[in-house]
Amino acid sequence: MRKIPFIVTVAATLAIAGSPALGQSNLVAGTVTKIDEGAGKITLRHGPIKKLEMDEGMTMVFHAQDPAMLKRVKVGDKVKFDAERVNGQITLTKIMKAK
Repeated sequence: MRKIPFIVTVAATLAIAGSPALGQSNLVAGTVTKIDEGAGKITLRHGPIKKLEMDEGMTMVFHAQDPAMLKRVKVGDKVKFDAERVNGQITLTKIMKAK
């Protein structure tokens, strides 16, 4: 039986871990309640965001990392999104319409 080199195994593992399908499982469900394109902000009603230590759902304003993201959604849309703390500010880093 032929052994697979360690480096190949690590590369394959990293490729799978970084795949979009797995990354999407960490997205948070929400609903767009307001968009302020001029200020680059969006208000979302959402469920818990565990990685940001938010154990309960709430409605809050997010700064958009890329204001162009705000053009992909409208008020009332059900969305899946991700957010991070960037320079102490909770920032929307990814958003897509929910299916």
